[in-house]
Amino acid sequence: MIKIDLITGFLGSGKTTFLLKYAKYLMQKGMKIGILEYDYGAVNIDMMLLSELRGTQCEVEMLAAACDSNCLQRRFKTKLIAMAMSGYDRIIIEPSGIFDMDMFFDSLREEPLENWYEIGSVITIVNANLVEKMTKEADYILASQASCAGCVVLSRTQLSTPENIENTKKHIANAAEKIHCKKLPATYMEKSWEDFTDKDYEYLMNSGYHIGDYMKVITEGKGEFSSVNFLDIKDEVPVLKEKIKTLFESDEYGKVLRVKGFASENGKNYEISATENELVVKPMNVGRGVVIVIGSGLDSKKIKELLDS
Repeated sequence: MIKIDLITGFLGSGKTTFLLKYAKYLMQKGMKIGILEYDYGAVNIDMMLLSELRGTQCEVEMLAAACDSNCLQRRFKTKLIAMAMSGYDRIIIEPSGIFDMDMFFDSLREEPLENWYEIGSVITIVNANLVEKMTKEADYILASQASCAGCVVLSRTQLSTPENIENTKKHIANAAEKIHCKKLPATYMEKSWEDFTDKDYEYLMNSGYHIGDYMKVITEGKGEFSSVNFLDIKDEVPVLKEKIKTLFESDEYGKVLRVKGFASENGKNYEISATENELVVKPMNVGRGVVIVIGSGLDSKKIKELLDS
């Protein structure tokens, strides 16, 4: 049977960065891997970031997630049926940061997937500098993902303090308590990713998973997550950074949780990744100006007015 791993994590946690490192380790072991990417937007930014992995040992597939949950689950199952025929040793799934864990487990219990796939590891990425206050919906997603993980991997620990790390663990525990989840994984990996060894990746590859027992939260109205997408952004990096800061600082745009995309400056291309407490700009080879804004209760008209100005 084909092992299938799930890499989860709330918006901006660092899933794609981790996936790049984890996939390279699996390829070094001689494995042929398939990666299934789907994002909460019309343009899959993360799939562009993973393009360097493509080759004889790795294929990257995309699943359009811009539909309702039932439609998404059907597409998910259809895609996995097709990928089962491709001779992969292992498949890695990186869903949106606002992923419903039930979709993964329910789909793999159905025929014919249950005959072809075996769950390997569920790895949840959490920012070690987690913001103190999150929405009810965000805390639910955070806790539900952590409750199913074989291991919770903390990101940005090199930029954190022991106190911040402990506060993040307490936040996860408190979020779990709110949804009546009594058991969370005892395992946290707290070291800097730059210091990961083959032994660390081997542990994660075999860390397994848990079936989380918690009260499911169904959001309606303003609590629902949505995205606003922009193609061919012309702003250079300094201008776009100021607009992104405005999105997070002002309530008139809704609750903005994540902004990501690509921009240019002086003929060079950059990746932009932002959350409420962090804005990172890194050189990239991607040339198209694309921006996705993700949040809850978003006012798409006002966001478009700001970014198109």
